[in-house]
Amino acid sequence: MALIGALIFAATVANVLRTLVIPGGYVTHTSRLIDTASIHFYHLFSKRNRQYAKKNSILSSQPAANLFLTLTTWMFTFLAATTLLLSPTGHSIFNNFREAGASLLTLGFVTTNSLWATVVDFVAGFTGLIIVALQIAYLPTLYTAYNRRETEVTLLNVRAGNPAWGPEVLRRSRIGSVMDELPILYQAWERWAAELAESHVSYPTLLRFRSPGSGASWITSLLAVMDAAAMHLSLSPSNAPMQARLVLQAGYGALRQIGRALRFNFNEDPRPDSEISVTRSDFAKAVELLGKADFPIERTVDDAYRHFVGWRVNYEELAFKLAYEIDAIPAPWAGPRRWREVEVSFPTVLNRTPENPEG
Repeated sequence: MALIGALIFAATVANVLRTLVIPGGYVTHTSRLIDTASIHFYHLFSKRNRQYAKKNSILSSQPAANLFLTLTTWMFTFLAATTLLLSPTGHSIFNNFREAGASLLTLGFVTTNSLWATVVDFVAGFTGLIIVALQIAYLPTLYTAYNRRETEVTLLNVRAGNPAWGPEVLRRSRIGSVMDELPILYQAWERWAAELAESHVSYPTLLRFRSPGSGASWITSLLAVMDAAAMHLSLSPSNAPMQARLVLQAGYGALRQIGRALRFNFNEDPRPDSEISVTRSDFAKAVELLGKADFPIERTVDDAYRHFVGWRVNYEELAFKLAYEIDAIPAPWAGPRRWREVEVSFPTVLNRTPENPEG
């Protein structure tokens, strides 16, 4: 029994270290099991809400619930392992359980006067303190990464709308005469994607942290920027800056790192002529919208669509899987969600001017 307890104890220590200390994006089976259980629980209560804002408010507490369940699971596993480790003392399982709990929680109201029990009690008390300390230190790291992520997401709302959409980035840039700033936007999101890969692969629970506003999501925002860059390169190759290519490469590189960490099945090297969800008709409507804004278009719709497909096959599959996984806000060209009946309703922002006060 003591040997089984030692194996359980060692396995739990490894689980804690891989989750909280060791970087590298290894999602443990325990974390994945807890995450899957919380998904089913939360969607059981949120699926009846047809308005996304209400659904989002329910799902926003899921990361906190996951962290609490993970900590509770570790503590109960250590409790069971310590109880088994105390079995050589010859006491009943109930007495060993009480002594294990008293040691693990550093209460100390039950002890056994033997060398083996003393060693186990000291190890259990030390483990309990370390687990709580690591969890406390873990939270500031999460929230620092979360705040860095959400700053760019919030700034994108002005350029891409709510929810974010790639063609809208290009359209508003042209209407606002700020197309010269698109390379700066692409460069900022290139760095953002690199930070996303580093933080969200090392701490996968960040994937569940939702944006403060119900109209935004980190994955739909990234998808919008990548679609904008892909359309820019497809429609106006001589006008598109090098940063457009770089943000695409950084974006789908980050998505692939996250996909591997979550053990998603996806095509590592898709063909550029593969099918995508955005049809030629959808693409043509977006091009027409850009044409009305006098966006520089150098290629025909058919030719541009071929190039757009060649770019989008690199990131569409993974972006859709992640958007489905976290149940991100439904958005144009952003794939399906768990509950298709969800309605998204956001107020239309009117462009009121002295010449046109009604907008």
